[in-house]
Amino acid sequence: MMTGQEVRGGLMLSERDIEKIYQHGIPEAEARRQLEVLRRTPPYVELDRPCRVGDGILSLSEEDLSRLRGRGERAQAAGRLTKFVPASGRASRMFHALLALRGRRSPPSPEEIAEAETCFKELSKFAFYADLKSAMKRDGLDAGKLAAEGRYVEIADYLLGPEGLGYGELPKALLCFHRAGEGPRTALEEHLLEAAAYVRDQKGVCRVHFTVPPGSLPRFKSFLEEAAPRHEKRLKASFEATFSTQKLSTDTVVVGADNELFRPAENELLFWAGGHGALLDNLNALRGDVVFIKNVDNVIPDELMQRTCLYKLALAGLLLELQEALFGYLSRIYSKTADEAALEEALRFAEKRLHVQRPPGWESIAREARRAFLIDRLDRPLRVCGVVPNTGEPGGGPFWTRGKDGTSLQIVEKAQVEPSGGQKAVFASATHFNPVDIVCGLRDYLGEPFNLRRFRDPGAVCISEKAWEGRRIRILEHPGLWNGGMARWLTVFVDIPLWTFHPVKTLADLLKEGHQHEG
Repeated sequence: MMTGQEVRGGLMLSERDIEKIYQHGIPEAEARRQLEVLRRTPPYVELDRPCRVGDGILSLSEEDLSRLRGRGERAQAAGRLTKFVPASGRASRMFHALLALRGRRSPPSPEEIAEAETCFKELSKFAFYADLKSAMKRDGLDAGKLAAEGRYVEIADYLLGPEGLGYGELPKALLCFHRAGEGPRTALEEHLLEAAAYVRDQKGVCRVHFTVPPGSLPRFKSFLEEAAPRHEKRLKASFEATFSTQKLSTDTVVVGADNELFRPAENELLFWAGGHGALLDNLNALRGDVVFIKNVDNVIPDELMQRTCLYKLALAGLLLELQEALFGYLSRIYSKTADEAALEEALRFAEKRLHVQRPPGWESIAREARRAFLIDRLDRPLRVCGVVPNTGEPGGGPFWTRGKDGTSLQIVEKAQVEPSGGQKAVFASATHFNPVDIVCGLRDYLGEPFNLRRFRDPGAVCISEKAWEGRRIRILEHPGLWNGGMARWLTVFVDIPLWTFHPVKTLADLLKEGHQHEG
């Protein structure tokens, strides 16, 4: 056992530091690597051009949709489909304007004040309104009257605080999003209903997995035990819902203004959750076959369910169609029976359908080297990503990017792009947006699950500055789940309608037409 402090690999560590690192399940070498990453600026992604329909984005005809949907339905009936919902986030960002109004953060901006006023004036339109009224009535308060009088802070206290609904501390998945005939529906329930619509197998089983915040698993399980039977009876379905939390081992170390490990108290280190990229381990542990990924706050109204399912199953069908051809080529290549013509055929397929670039001087490369190249490029996880027209939503989009192996298709976030010069203009010229509507093929040509960590770009991290009790800190997030976390996957982008996308990033979003329905 070490005593005092000791320098290991340039990193000053005390006994307590090592103990804390091990408690988090973080290898000491990984802690050193994270510190070195935090001490330098991560490389930016080099954009070549935005993907457009016909240039990196596939457009499906009505005939395509019908054919591919049939293939997706056959996989659905066979029980191959699973829905994966990242639901680890709390709702505090959704209530940013209200928290400012309550004085729980910096003073509200004029835009936040306007947003808050809109929400309170339309208070009765929210699905949680009846519950809020009841909570306030217990204390002799009238929510409608207070709203009319402009006494918004008192209402916000009951909406967000423990004296009322406690929404300020709840996971977003457990907030009431929509009204329905049987009562208000949470975001979690809406995802269950979606699962029943497009992953239910021929026995009625709907497989859906939620990642949840640490410490909230009992609350999620309790809610599911109460809510699931009501929907199962109505839908004649059975929900096979599973949960996982973000592992402590995916937390990251934090540095202060001096770029040394940050200690908020003597002999204590601060760790930070590693962002949604940490959920790659959760997806890996699922060991799924064909898996849909969709954000917890993107839920659709009932009237769009059937039309949305057409696109969901068509995306799955396209993935399966590509997989069938891909696996056929890999089987021949691995068996070493592929002649020159077969290798050329596999390469043409990879170029045309999967955007794999032919290496320079292909014709002069030795046959075994060409075979090795195709194995390396094709024996990878496959994803088909629906992308929607860009309407200015914050977030990433589909781009052609440049790397050591040429250009490739990637989902790129703004934070990954050099903020000055021409790259900023390329990012701004995107025609499409990533709504996180992804179908993943997680098994190889032998039917074995891939180790997904092999196909991420470990350098595609995000570093940002925050404040901790008035002190400046820098935090590190792992490569994003669908950016750097899937950087080395085979990727296909498909144009899908904007009406399939109904995100809820702020409370006011629930007042939009897509969420003002009664199922």
